[in-house]
Formats: sequence, C-alpha cells, structure tokens
Amino acid sequence: MKTRIITSLASIGAGAALALTYAFSTPKTHTTMLDTLATTEYKNFGKPDEVRTFPKGRVELINIGGAMIGRGIFEPGWRWSTSVMPIAKTKSCEAPHFQYHVAGTLHVVMDDGTEFDLKPGDVSLLPSGHDAWTVGDEAAIVIDFQGMVDYATGQHKH
Repeated sequence: MKTRIITSLASIGAGAALALTYAFSTPKTHTTMLDTLATTEYKNFGKPDEVRTFPKGRVELINIGGAMIGRGIFEPGWRWSTSVMPIAKTKSCEAPHFQYHVAGTLHVVMDDGTEFDLKPGDVSLLPSGHDAWTVGDEAAIVIDFQGMVDYATGQHKH
C-alpha cells in the first residue's frame, strides 16, 4: 500500500503533488490551490517567518499560500529521540512528513521496525511513528511540505 501511494505521487507530477500537499496542509480551510494561485507570493528561507531550534538542529518555517513549509537542518549527531523527544514528549515522532531531501543522509526507523536511508534527491512520505538521525559528517537538510506545523513545540495539532 505504501509503495503504491509513493508511486502514485511520483506519477502525478510536481504540480499535482503540490496541490495534494496543500490539501493535507490546510484541511480546515475552504481555500483552494486555484484561489491561492490568483495572488503572487514568494518568500525565501534566508528570512524565515519562524525558527525553532533544538540540540544539533533547527527548523526554519515559511507561511505561504496558507501552507507552512519547513526547512529542517539536522547537524551531524542529531537524532530525533535525543534532540526533539524531550520537547515533543512522545515515544516517537508523531509528525507526518512529506519531504524532499536536499543534502546529507537521514536514517529512519519506523515504529514497526522498517529501516531505510534517505539521501539527496529522495522524496519521502512518512506517517506518524518514527525515529531518525543524521548519518555521517554532513548536515541532513530537508524541505517538508506537511509535518512542521507543530514540530518541536510540544503541541500536537495534526
């Protein structure tokens, strides 16, 4: 089932995937992607709307088109269970993620025991219930289109 969803997302193209992401990001609004596209808007991660820091990492957030997009920067030695778990106060990461991997390598372990590495160029769809850590000497950088609304806040709105 998971493979079918990922394959389907890959086959529908970037525009449709973004529209789908937008629907996941703003489920309680009546704004459509077409409404949002009527207004030009642009932002840059060089001037994020919000920055959340935690040991060995940070999340930079941009609100655009009614959606919150996050850039996660996870330095060598970062691990969700030691860097973010004390803030989240959950046994594993409860944030669902839809991410594009820009740099570095993240090793992910799902609560069911499934393990894999995510590398530059990968797109991942991760449901709630996982741990992850940076592998090697390079920071892992991801752009997250879904799971950063309450990441590293100790609140769970999703």
